[in-house]
Amino acid sequence: MGILEQLIEAAADGVERRKGEVPQSELEAALASRDRDRPFMEALGRPGVALICEYKRKSPSAGEIAPGVTLEEQVKAYERGGAAALSVLTDETHFNGRLVDLAAARQACGLPVLRKDFIVDRYQLVESAARGADAILLIAGVLSRDRLRDFQVEARELDLDCLVEVHNESELDSALEAEAEIIGINNRDLDTGVVDVATTYKLITDVPAGKMVVSESGISSRAELIELERVGVDAALIGESLMRAENPEETVREFSGIDETSEHILP
Repeated sequence: MGILEQLIEAAADGVERRKGEVPQSELEAALASRDRDRPFMEALGRPGVALICEYKRKSPSAGEIAPGVTLEEQVKAYERGGAAALSVLTDETHFNGRLVDLAAARQACGLPVLRKDFIVDRYQLVESAARGADAILLIAGVLSRDRLRDFQVEARELDLDCLVEVHNESELDSALEAEAEIIGINNRDLDTGVVDVATTYKLITDVPAGKMVVSESGISSRAELIELERVGVDAALIGESLMRAENPEETVREFSGIDETSEHILP
């Protein structure tokens, strides 16, 4: 079984367990008291390359990433540094994520929150909205074209934006056919773990005007972000380099090019 298959199987098992613990009807009832949403897509429309800064405890390839770093202090540092949005890993089995992290991140700062997980069931859409997400990740390589389209429609009904992730031409075709508005180009091959930022440069040429493009994984410098902006990238999702940073607030400022004294974007 490949890495991606293992991730999907674990996600499906987790969904079945949680369905037994918290019925969907209970989640739907909780939506009535849901906080006002924070528009994720709108936040990515700022000048320059908007930063989606990620909080994750571990990964299958890197293991524990930043032991001792708390979610609250990390996301507050991201916000102070000028992040546009947060990405929060909620996969339990392979990333040591927790659903409660969504509400905790929302309480700790004012940024929109993306739930990053392997969404394979409609239950997770309602769960995401009820637990505090403003947006969800949908992976084109995991979902059929019909399911990808249906999940987006249902997510919109729940006031959730969708970041639709692709890694190759076929997945991009699926995302476009499903009328995805935010295309996330993952520079990491989920099966092999190999990261190549050239993936963004290759696929963005086939993204039609009017779509928002997010480059994901493997970005570790301001220079890379400048080049990505030059080819039309709207936002970048950055995780491990920020989690490992000694001063995440300052690192976000450096990546975004924001001058701390003037708040102006530097060249």
